[in-house]
Amino acid sequence: MKLLQDRIRECGKVLPGNIIKVDGFLNHRVDVRLMRELAKEFGRLFDLTGLTAVLTVEASGISLATICADEFGVPMIFAKKAKSDNIEGGLYQSDIFSYTYKKKVTLIMASEWLGPKDRVLIIDDFLANGEALRGLVDIVGQAGAELIGMGVAVEKGFQQGGQKLRERGINLHSLAIIESADESGIVFRGEE
Repeated sequence: MKLLQDRIRECGKVLPGNIIKVDGFLNHRVDVRLMRELAKEFGRLFDLTGLTAVLTVEASGISLATICADEFGVPMIFAKKAKSDNIEGGLYQSDIFSYTYKKKVTLIMASEWLGPKDRVLIIDDFLANGEALRGLVDIVGQAGAELIGMGVAVEKGFQQGGQKLRERGINLHSLAIIESADESGIVFRGEE
């Protein structure tokens, strides 16, 4: 998606360790108009027939997932990274390794919000190693729900997360796939 690629080039930064910093418009300070355009693109890419929920993981995917849920007319659900006292009843949980925080995290979601009658679209802001998204797929499976696909704003194509998810047969669409990023700039898939 050229609009997103242009914004990454204009406002994104590459930090040491191939960290792509897009927090000025995507996941800290949020450009809501841009998020709406991303949601419309996901709506074009996926067959949303019978969609019942948009699912993401806390915290940085929440803004994009919320706008997608609003665009599609369904609730947004997010998996928490820590148990809180206000979650009661049964839980779905999945252990992942957080690339951002460099530690094991358990994703948790109350089982009352997702079940076998649900058709789910997973939305997230970023895909690197794919652990958070793998954890969400695990939660959808525990719920017995149907995963219709996975939409990601920015994917690091030079890491294996997207490839592993696609090899599992998941219908994954990333709007901007970065093939390389260093001090000389960012190269998107198709530009090499």
